[in-house]
Amino acid sequence: MSDVHPQQWLQQLAATGVSLSLNELLWYQRYTKLLDLRPQQHIQSKLAGSYLARSKGRGMEFDEVRHYQAGDDVRTIDWRVTARTGKAHTKLFREEKERPVFILTDLSDSMHFGSSLLYKSVQAAHLAALIAWHSKAAGDKLGGLVFSERHHLELKPRSRSAGVLYYLHALQAVFTEQQGRYGLTLPQALGQVRRLVRPGSLLFVLSDFQQLDSEALRHLSAIRQHNEVVCASLFDPLEMTLPIGAHGDAPVTDGEHSAWLDLGSKSTRLRYQAQQQQFSAALQQSLKQLGCRCLPISAAEPLVNQLLRSWHD
Repeated sequence: MSDVHPQQWLQQLAATGVSLSLNELLWYQRYTKLLDLRPQQHIQSKLAGSYLARSKGRGMEFDEVRHYQAGDDVRTIDWRVTARTGKAHTKLFREEKERPVFILTDLSDSMHFGSSLLYKSVQAAHLAALIAWHSKAAGDKLGGLVFSERHHLELKPRSRSAGVLYYLHALQAVFTEQQGRYGLTLPQALGQVRRLVRPGSLLFVLSDFQQLDSEALRHLSAIRQHNEVVCASLFDPLEMTLPIGAHGDAPVTDGEHSAWLDLGSKSTRLRYQAQQQQFSAALQQSLKQLGCRCLPISAAEPLVNQLLRSWHD
């Protein structure tokens, strides 16, 4: 599969980049092979499923043959190998176990930004849809949480198409909610997901991590002790560096304090770039120290192009 042109990609999705439709989320069911969600750690769930645990036992998947030992179940004797070698051999199996997939999607105000192709929030919804469709194809149950400052929806794990469609509708509902009283911050959302996930699960956190603090890291650390965690860090190129040709003064705020930024100042541009690089490096280091897998995702490039390059790096 080759790269797709950004504008052609938007046309294929019938997307605007600033709104979110169900059709553009349904589109990703054809690209499930872009992801590889096979477990990278021991699966602790006791439920039957489609992944092979490292422990050997009676299961659905044949693993190997070895010499028969006292105490082995006679029903597992491999009579062909026994007849050929003249010594009793028994079959070993790898037990299949289930691994629920959870997606935490951040649609907060800082995610509603994009300088060229998509809002970060739209790109996050696209990635969530792709993960959801891949989970269905793999036979995993899907659940999670979608949140903003105004609204949130918690989704307990469901199987097959029900889990996917339930999540896609939640993405739309939270994305379009303009007023509400049931919003969450990232630390609060991680705390809620912490109570929702079961040991042996796979958690995706899709966010720009602007609200990452000590409480959020504490929740992530607790989740990571018994689960795999992949953190997709959404960003826009304009957030990383100011355009060289920019000029004039721009109002900026952190939500509490306001100031003016001289866009034409070289020193301002270099200082801004250094601060953003420092934030990005600190984020990557913090997440990796917890054992989380990090996946930077730009809002300025088609998702399929980025995953073709980065997922298997």
